Amino acid sequence: MEGIKPVDYRKFRLRLINTAPYSHVKLLLFWPVFGLLFAFVERVGLGRGYTPVYMPLDDLIPFCEWFVLPYLFWFIYLAGMLAYTFFTDVPAFRRMMNFTILTYSITMVIYFLFPTCQNLRPTTFERDNVLTRFMAWFYTFDTNTNVCPSIHVLGAVAATVGGWNCRPFSSKPGRIAMVAVTVLICLSTVFLKQHSVVDVFAALPLCLLGVFWRPGRKNLEKAVVAPGKNVYNRHRH
Repeated sequence: MEGIKPVDYRKFRLRLINTAPYSHVKLLLFWPVFGLLFAFVERVGLGRGYTPVYMPLDDLIPFCEWFVLPYLFWFIYLAGMLAYTFFTDVPAFRRMMNFTILTYSITMVIYFLFPTCQNLRPTTFERDNVLTRFMAWFYTFDTNTNVCPSIHVLGAVAATVGGWNCRPFSSKPGRIAMVAVTVLICLSTVFLKQHSVVDVFAALPLCLLGVFWRPGRKNLEKAVVAPGKNVYNRHRH
C-alpha cells in the first residue's frame, strides 16, 4: 500500500518485539488477557447479584431467528479484519486495537463493578427450524449475564474502525457495506434477545470515545511510514 512499509514477519524474532517494525505485535497480548478476565466474570462470577437490564422498547422487538446470521458473522468480521490489518495495514491494525483495548477494558471494569443480566430470552419458539434449534443450544452455552454495554456492538464498530481507511474497504460502497454489517450485527443482539436495547445504547458512548482516542501517533508514523510519506494525510483523502 502506498506510503506504508510492508512488514516482513518472516524476520520477526521475540527479541525484536520492542523495535519499531514489530512493536504492534505486543497488542495481540490483549486478547488472551481479556479472554481470561471475561471467562472469570462469566463462569466464576462475582458472588453478588446481577441487576436486570430492561426498557419497554425491548417488549416491542420480536424474536427473529434470521438474525443468527449477522450475529455469527460478527466473529468472522472481527477476526477477519484483525488478521487483514495485522498483515497488510499496521496503522489500521493499531487503530483497531487501540479502540478495542480502550472500550473492552472499560467494559470489563463495568462488568466487575456493576454486574448486569437480561431476562428477555424466550423459553419456547414459535417456529421450529435449524436457526431456532441453534439458539436454544446457544442459550445453554452463553450466559445471560454481563451484558451492558454490549461487547458485540463494540467489536462490530472496532472492525469497521479498522477497515475504514484500508484500501479494499475505503471506497464509498465499501464503507456503506461495513456500516450496514455493523448495523445488522447491532440489531441482531436485540432481535435474538441476547441484549436489551439499553446494552446497545450504553455501548455507543464508548464507541465514540474509542473512535477519537489515538495514542502514540508519532511513534506509529515512525514505525510504518516510508520516508517522505504520511499515512495519516493519505487517510484523510
